Amino acid sequence: MNTKNRYQRQLQLTGFGKKAQDKLAVAKILLIGAGGLGCPALQYLAGAGVGTLGIVDFDTVSITNLHRQTLFTTADIGKSKVEVAAKRLKALNPEISIMTYPTQLTNQNAFDIIKDYDLVIDGSDNFSTRYLVNDACVLLNKPLIYGAVMRFEGQVGVFNLENNNLKTNYRDLFPTPPDAVSASSCNEVGVLGVLPGIIGTWQASEAIKIITGIGTPLVNKILTLNLLNNKVYEFQLTKNNQLQKDSPKDKNDFLSYNYDWFCNKNLQNIITVEAFDKLRKEEDCSIIDVRETGDTPIISEFETQKLPFSCFRESISDKKLNQTVVLLCQSGQRSLKALELLKKQQPSLKVFSLEGGITEWKKHNKSRQYEQSQT
Repeated sequence: MNTKNRYQRQLQLTGFGKKAQDKLAVAKILLIGAGGLGCPALQYLAGAGVGTLGIVDFDTVSITNLHRQTLFTTADIGKSKVEVAAKRLKALNPEISIMTYPTQLTNQNAFDIIKDYDLVIDGSDNFSTRYLVNDACVLLNKPLIYGAVMRFEGQVGVFNLENNNLKTNYRDLFPTPPDAVSASSCNEVGVLGVLPGIIGTWQASEAIKIITGIGTPLVNKILTLNLLNNKVYEFQLTKNNQLQKDSPKDKNDFLSYNYDWFCNKNLQNIITVEAFDKLRKEEDCSIIDVRETGDTPIISEFETQKLPFSCFRESISDKKLNQTVVLLCQSGQRSLKALELLKKQQPSLKVFSLEGGITEWKKHNKSRQYEQSQT
């Protein structure tokens, strides 16, 4: 295949040419998340000829993903996102290498995954992962391209890359994590489907600029876009040395850092998967799944009541509940918000939120079943 023809429109750009294309060909870029931000970023980076793309995502495709996650189709529902994404990207550009990591990124595996890449694009959707990715990139000295979307507004910026003797990171933007209960996410308040496409593509653009050395990346800056009023503005980040005390100082510190606790340290009533399994066997408790209709994985291992968070406030008062209630969702964020709502309405109940959500429960029990089969 004539590679020159594939990249012709880039090669003929003034200031780009073969030199920049050759840099892309040997570049290694890691995407954290194959969701609304990751899908468009991956598509354009693959099309541009980035030599190696890594994809980290433990999730499967849900019907609620399809309005914005453009690598997937209805036929992919229930399938691994990284496996589907890799297949589509190879069809788009068979000349590049795709590395897949169908696992949850943790402080135990982050160093081993990130260390071999030139830069990282963060397309995650929760605060604990964002802090984890940021800290790993700081300790490994990897540039990090940040993106976030909600409702009609998105942000993009470049961290951990020096400019004018200044190198900022995610902790300079958010020295302390927002309250997990009051902080909204796309799962609760929604997002216009085209918005993550725009922000994810912008992240890809920043990655190409950094790899090739063209243009002026958003180093130490945050760009904010509001689609409703078409307003775009930038603000400059500065170092916040006083509030860097919470960040891990070295690899050993990173490996022992509890990111879930750091992001939820002011919350109580969080139950671990081990304690949850013990509780449901020893006590009659109401287990409520607050995910939206169509979210996966499906729960068949134990009985639950389905009550989507979008209608939780209005519908929970009509439910007959046991004295002990466990709320669960995909990753443990929506269930925390539901917990606060239920406690306000029915303070006499003993209410818990499942730590890590059904994803963590499935992962834990799969590992336990494997260990038992080996004995």
